[in-house]
Amino acid sequence: MSGDTNTLEALSEEYRASIPTDLRTARTFQWYLDELREEPAIARNAHQRVADMFDFYGSEYDEETGVVEYHLASEDPLGEGENTFYGREIHEAIHEFVNKAKSGARGLGPERRIKLLLGPVGSGKSDFDRQVRRYFEDYTMREDGRMYTFRWTNLADVIADQDPSDDVVRSPMNQDPLVLLPLDQRKRVVEELNERLDAPYTIQNEQSLDPASEFYMDSLLGYYDDDLQQVLENHVEVIRLTADENKRQAIETFEPKDKKNQDETELTGDVNYSKIAVYGESDPRAFDYSGAFCNANRGIFSGEELLKLQREFLYDFLHATQEMTIKPKSNPRMDIDQVIVGRTNMPEYKEKKGDEKMEAFNDRTKRIDFPYVLQYDEEANIYRKMLANADVPDIHVEPHTLEMAGLFGVLTRIEEPDSGTVDLLQKAKAYNGEIDEAEDVDVKKLREEATGTAEIGEGMEGVSPRFIGDEISEAIMDSMHRERGFLSPLTTFNHLEGNLENHGSIAEDLFDTYYRYLELVREEYRERAIEDVRHALAYDLDEIQRQGEKYMDHVMAYIDDDTVEDELTGREQGPDETFLRSVEEKLDVPEDRKDDFRQEVSNWVSRRAREGDTFNPQDNDRLRRALERKLWEDKKHNINFSALVSSGEMDDEERSAWIDALIEQGYTRGGAKEVLEFAGAEVAKTELEDE
Repeated sequence: MSGDTNTLEALSEEYRASIPTDLRTARTFQWYLDELREEPAIARNAHQRVADMFDFYGSEYDEETGVVEYHLASEDPLGEGENTFYGREIHEAIHEFVNKAKSGARGLGPERRIKLLLGPVGSGKSDFDRQVRRYFEDYTMREDGRMYTFRWTNLADVIADQDPSDDVVRSPMNQDPLVLLPLDQRKRVVEELNERLDAPYTIQNEQSLDPASEFYMDSLLGYYDDDLQQVLENHVEVIRLTADENKRQAIETFEPKDKKNQDETELTGDVNYSKIAVYGESDPRAFDYSGAFCNANRGIFSGEELLKLQREFLYDFLHATQEMTIKPKSNPRMDIDQVIVGRTNMPEYKEKKGDEKMEAFNDRTKRIDFPYVLQYDEEANIYRKMLANADVPDIHVEPHTLEMAGLFGVLTRIEEPDSGTVDLLQKAKAYNGEIDEAEDVDVKKLREEATGTAEIGEGMEGVSPRFIGDEISEAIMDSMHRERGFLSPLTTFNHLEGNLENHGSIAEDLFDTYYRYLELVREEYRERAIEDVRHALAYDLDEIQRQGEKYMDHVMAYIDDDTVEDELTGREQGPDETFLRSVEEKLDVPEDRKDDFRQEVSNWVSRRAREGDTFNPQDNDRLRRALERKLWEDKKHNINFSALVSSGEMDDEERSAWIDALIEQGYTRGGAKEVLEFAGAEVAKTELEDE
């Protein structure tokens, strides 16, 4: 940002442009009625406004999973991607939450339930709840999300005992101005609004005025001989209402405290002791509408660790949900309109679920599971986001580092498969979408099987991303202290293994199991490192292109029962089955599946041709790897394997070329040397034994 944009004048203008133009404008009640006729959605209730908010920022339907990904979570347009959410499981949970809001918007029942976000620590439920509140604030600042409330004015002129300091009183519950109309007249207005409304829901508002506003209305109607027009024209101003968590306005967060330091008035409000001497204890004007339910009206109530509350406090949620009312001490019931969201971890949920005395509360909740991410590539994106949002030292993260850390996390979270057709590592790969490694695996069946064996749901237990993220951070600092400009998987593994028993949330009886999972991850990394080294030792882009084109020529001839021109003689001949199988066997494609694989690759080429793209085997991950492995088989006999196992410095010409090839794959020079020492010796050992 240039200096000119940081002057006080420029900053002031930028701020002014960012807020609604009518933020501080007082309007008449007649103006509000006219505005509603133009845009009836202004009178939406809280569930309707929250539901529309998710659509406002955009969404995208994933046909493969049948899940809608909402951009406020998948892209975070306000934060330029800083607070994005990753993983199919998380977006399924968010989709379910939005569906509950949309069902509530239609009056189908969820509007009378707590949306209870259930998940293990670090699963993202708190981040999502915070994101919803943040976007709701922004949405109400925009034209599409605007809402209004009202304030009473000139009260001391009419009401004899009105304190002059209370001459202007804002609606204590930030109610919609429509509640100022008597119910019969209001219904007619609402009926007209619904005729004009273009939405999948209808406007409904049968709330009563809060006690203080009802007192003012009765007093003013008595003064004006029940002339409602006089009251609304002389003593009511309509003002813009925007959600603001810091101001406790249309958004409120509530968290449990020690039983001795918390009572129900924190939820429902209490007597305003400064006003008792003025109005008397039983006067509704002497009530302080500062309870969490009062502040959250028209917006979102967020209950942090909700089930840690004492049972007595949870009773207040029974009326707040089912009847949409609250009952303060020594005051009548008050109507509320808000989306009530609660968050809880597994121990509290299990405890309350088994408590027979909590049956009524449990019946008023809609559980939304927020499990851990079960795709390790998506888990790696969580760590990338963590690093991107931090002041990370000048250090390079080597290939496979974050993915292998994510794989360890996923292995601790998924259920051991019972089918016997796959092991735990293969299941993790199948969940990650690596169909070439698990093409005979029915992922849907694996998920259904896990649903039956998991206590609550798959992904609801295991190692949290926080633990792994912390160890990645420690590994980075350790690398910096050792003057290594790169973070490698081996360093990360050492920190995960060394600190596993120091993490308080990991049960002692799981240590051996988790150590076994770390060994599985080490072995998987070994295979990937060997693949990288083989790629560096024998990679030839032009040769892969040529072999790929040859493979496709013979595949098309095989599918079309046609001939292909021989490269040496120029004569037409049938497809070379030996050559085709030499490529396919590198991916362990069995003889009885070769037709499927060839048709799959043929379809891919045809689709690209229709889109105007030329054939490039680099763009097909499976075909590329098969060709690379075949090229390795063709060239390995010309490689000096003794140089790989040499303990000398890597300064000879041959090793330098290998290191340069690894650098092209994303390694630093130091990281390339490490992986060459780690995996190169394994490659050499294997190939020398085969000779």
